[in-house]
Parts: sequence; C-alpha cells; structure tokens
Amino acid sequence: MSHSAGEVVVGGVVLAGALAFGLYTVQVTGLEFGGAGDGYQLSASFRSAEGVGVGTDVRLAGVKIGSVSGVALDPETYRAETTVTIRDGIEIPDDSAIVVASEGLLGGSFVEINPGGSPFYYGPGDQIQDTQGAVSLISLLMKFVGGEGGS
Repeated sequence: MSHSAGEVVVGGVVLAGALAFGLYTVQVTGLEFGGAGDGYQLSASFRSAEGVGVGTDVRLAGVKIGSVSGVALDPETYRAETTVTIRDGIEIPDDSAIVVASEGLLGGSFVEINPGGSPFYYGPGDQIQDTQGAVSLISLLMKFVGGEGGS
C-alpha cells in the first residue's frame, strides 16, 4: 500500500498541530509534570471544602504557588482534612490563614493563603490553624432574599 506525498504532508501537519495544541494546553492550565519532590506539604482542617479537590490551585496574592494534594473526611470531627503542596522556595509565615475562595458566581474554587507577619515559617508537615471554609453562594443568596422579604 503506497501513500502519496500529499497524504504524508497532511498527516505531518495534523500531528504537529495536535502537539502544539497539547503544549499550549499544558502551559495555559499550569499542569505540572513531576513528583511530590517539587515542594513541601502543609495540612489544614476546613469546616467545608466545597469545590476543592486534588489538583485545585493554591494561590498567594493571586499567584499559583502549589496545589491541593489530598482531601479526606475526618470521621470523628466531620471536618475536611486537606493537604496542600507548596513549591520549594516559598516560605509561608506561621500566622497565615488559609481560605477556600471562589473565582466568582460561575467560577471554580481555589485555596488562598493570606500571609501573616510572623518572622517564623511553616515547615514541611505543619498544620495551618487559621482556616476558613467555603461559603455557599446559594445559602448567602437565600439569606439575602429572605432578609429583604421580611422587612
């Protein structure tokens, strides 16, 4: 079975386009290849981690500094025990807060670190004590609507 030169050229162009699209997707989404050796882990316990899962961005000042590497329910406290992996070289003050935030009404959730002013930093395996869980926009809307209707 022989192929014409045109078919080979078209196939090469399609393959090159697919590779370029894949590279673009990796760059835009911030997908990282590599192991857990690319950072250190911190843990936090949230009342609600709604919208947060493995791979969710961890941001500081709007810049991605890591990702969520684990979420599990503590059956005794009924809290979401979350593990985040922070890039090596980024130190988090030990009085910082960690918050589940939303990108807007239709946007997804992310984990935000609000840095404190302490001269001491969290080390690998430490637990962030100051946490704020996800706020349900639906429940806030219902409170607002209910509050307005009752006045």
